[in-house]
Formats: sequence, C-alpha cells, structure tokens
Amino acid sequence: MTQSPRSSLRGDAEAIFRAAVDRVMPERLFSYCLSLEDSMLHVSDGEAEKKYDLSRFDKIAVTAFGKASLPMAASIVSLLGARVTRGLVVAKAPEDGRPLHLSSAHRDLFSARSIRVIEAGHPVPDQRSVAASKEMLDLAAQVRAWESEGRKTLVCILISGGGSALLSAPAEGLILEDKAAVTKLLLGCGATIQEINTVRKHLSAIKGGLLARAFAPAETLALVLSDVMGDDLDVIASGPTVPDTTTWRDVASIFERFKLVERLPEAVVRALRGGLAGERPETPKPGDGLFSACTTMLVGTNFQAIQEAERKGRDLGYSTLVLGTRLTGEAREIGKLFSGFVQDIIIHGIPAKAPLCIIAGGETTVTLKGKGVGGRNQEMALSVLNEFGHFPVALRNDLHRVVFLSAGTDGNDGPTDAAGAFADIEALARARELGLNAASYLAENDSYHFFDKTGALLRTGPTGTNVCDIQVLIVRGYT
Repeated sequence: MTQSPRSSLRGDAEAIFRAAVDRVMPERLFSYCLSLEDSMLHVSDGEAEKKYDLSRFDKIAVTAFGKASLPMAASIVSLLGARVTRGLVVAKAPEDGRPLHLSSAHRDLFSARSIRVIEAGHPVPDQRSVAASKEMLDLAAQVRAWESEGRKTLVCILISGGGSALLSAPAEGLILEDKAAVTKLLLGCGATIQEINTVRKHLSAIKGGLLARAFAPAETLALVLSDVMGDDLDVIASGPTVPDTTTWRDVASIFERFKLVERLPEAVVRALRGGLAGERPETPKPGDGLFSACTTMLVGTNFQAIQEAERKGRDLGYSTLVLGTRLTGEAREIGKLFSGFVQDIIIHGIPAKAPLCIIAGGETTVTLKGKGVGGRNQEMALSVLNEFGHFPVALRNDLHRVVFLSAGTDGNDGPTDAAGAFADIEALARARELGLNAASYLAENDSYHFFDKTGALLRTGPTGTNVCDIQVLIVRGYT
C-alpha cells in the first residue's frame, strides 16, 4: 500500500466518513433495491424479493417520515412518476428555526404528484409533530375510503430514523407535553434508542404497528433506513408498520431501572397502571392478521456504510480494521477505548501496525450531568482528546500521526449544528493556547463549545440519510 505523506489526516478521516454516508444515501440505496419494468415493480433487500404489478392498483400513495424522508420520497416518486396519486412527507425542521427549504426540483416533483411536505420537531416532538400525525391519519382515512369504494390502493411508506419524534400522536388520555417530558427524561438518563422507543410505542396512537392498522386493508410496502443497532424493524422509528414484541411490563421495567416513576407526568403514570392492569390495549403483536397485507423491508444499514468506509480507507493507503457496527455504552468510556488503541498501535503495533485505519459504527449514549451543549459523537471525541492530554511525553510526540473522528451519518449530533468532532494534536495544541481544560468541559457535557473554540468540529449540514454513527481512527506510519 502507498500512502501520500502530504495528505491531511483530518481530510482522510472526513473522506472516509463521507464515503460511508454517500453509500447509504436514499437515491443510491433505491437504485440497488428498486426497479421498474413496464408495470412490474421489483423490490429487494438483498436477500428476499417482492414484485408488485402496478396495473392492479387504481391508486398509489407515498408517505415518508424521518430524517431521510425528502430524498427517500423523491427517489421513489421519480421512479413511479404519474402513477403516484397523493402523498405526505414529514421532514425534520431545521435547527436554526428557519422554514424548511426545498430545492426547486423537489418542490416541482412533489407538487406534480399532490404530495404535501411538512416539518416537525426532533428529537423532542412538538405541536407540528402532532399535526403531522393527524395529517398522516387523515391520509390513511382517505386510503380506506378508496378501498371501500373498490379502488385498490398501494401505499408506499418510507421510514427513517427520527420518525418517532416527527410523527407524534399521543394515545388516549395523553397530551404532547406528557410525551415530550418522558422523552426528555429518557434522553437525559442515558436510555438506549430501544428503550426510548419501547416507551414511545405504548404512549402513541400511531407507533408499534398502529400505522399499518390505520392503512389496512390497503396493501402496504414499507422501506426502512435503519438508525438502530441490530436493525430491529420494531425499533426503527418505533416500528409503525411491524408487530410490536414489547409490552407494558417492559415499559414499567425501563421506568424502574432509571428511577423515573416519581418524575413522570401523572397522566403517564395512569396510562402505565392501566396498561399493567390490562385496562389499556397492547400494541398489535406477531401473528396479528392486519400485517398480512403489509410488507416491511430493510434497505439501508450502518453495516453498508462501514463497508464503504473500509473500502475508502484502503484506497487512501491504510490497512483497515473494522471493529463492528454495534458500539454501545457511555460515549466518554468508549473514547477511552480508542485512546487505548492509539497507545497499543504506536508502542506494540497491535491490533495492527501503522499505517492503520480503525473503523466502527453504532450508537453510544450520554448521561447528562452538566449544563453544557453537545452530542454523543462530540463527547466521545472530547474523551479521546482528554486522554491524549495525559499521554506520556514520548507518546504525545507521536500524536502528529493520529486523528480520531466520531460523527453522525445524519449530519446532526445532539442539539447542535455539527455532525461530530476531530480529536488530534491540532485540537490539543489549540486548547492549550486558549487555556481550555478538556476534563472540565467533559464534566459539563460541553463538548460543542470546546470543539467550536478549537476549530475541530465537523459540520456537514443535514446529509439526507441516517444510519447511526461512524468512528474513524487513523494512525499514520512514519514518513
């Protein structure tokens, strides 16, 4: 392998990350999994294939919600063209408070097919999320009306991460503020996305298979872009089109584990008690006949992104090592793991000798203890940098060969405008010049302001996809 000594380490890490993101962009994914031959739509997830003879349908409706909703909807509408009758796209509202901006191409495409585009709040749902759910359920009612009139309908549902917050329909007896309060509590105590969505499904009138019920008896095709480890379809966006395997007992266990019961809104406590007593309905379970007309297929994953990152790393001249796609735990603790790799690579040449690029994916958590601003990727990078600062002098002299990057594939890490951050000798030196103490910022969960001041944030803007996070550690060889 040959490696250019003049290439920027940050540039290489960013190029590897961007290659991973590009691999899971909806237009590229759909080019692999969807094809149209005359009136026959072929759909494949790489293992199974399903065919739809579109001539059998009088109507086709397209719905999309999640961080990748716009490009996902644009891709399938471009493919199906004039066959699309109506649709609804729910996108994440911009962080800066400005109205959602549509390109002229998207605006013309959606307008021509009577597809309405609206925005809603994320990660905490807002009133726009409630309004979006109402519009989605209104569309479902229209589909049921077409079916009752004998007009056979195919519904294409495009789901990506973030959909849980963007479609928020509080269950009976609950209001948005109840659900928002619970979401904030779970996010703040370090709950996993699986745990958060288990709770969301039981406090919703649309999640946990209930969206499939709303569109029944129409035939439904759901295409899913996974933002959760393990790619469990009943977890992604809270599984609106698949059976739910969790129960009210699971919800109670989550609240008990994080000692949240006494902090919950009273309406949620009443709902929990009703669910445990069998007085509130459970979500539809496996074997429910309503899913017979609903096909849900996984089309994009973190694994696909990691594979592309590895290819790009090799193209740049590095040996590559993939740790996996299921990195979990506290972000700051995982940061210590990566700093340990750096020491072993430099001193012992393990797990492999430099030039080496280690790649991982997954989704870590942050338990909030301070009052700062940041995200799990920035917190992990700050933890790595903090460890760098405590390396022995001989090792610190080798940090000019090292860069670590952790970033979210959606381009949005926590409530910030950054995708993630770099940890390297440049950031360490800049922090010392400014008198910034990494440990103090870490204690306050204030990674964003630390990296903003040191110029080590990665800002990509919203990418249009979402398959968890990517970590890239590069240790260059001696040149």
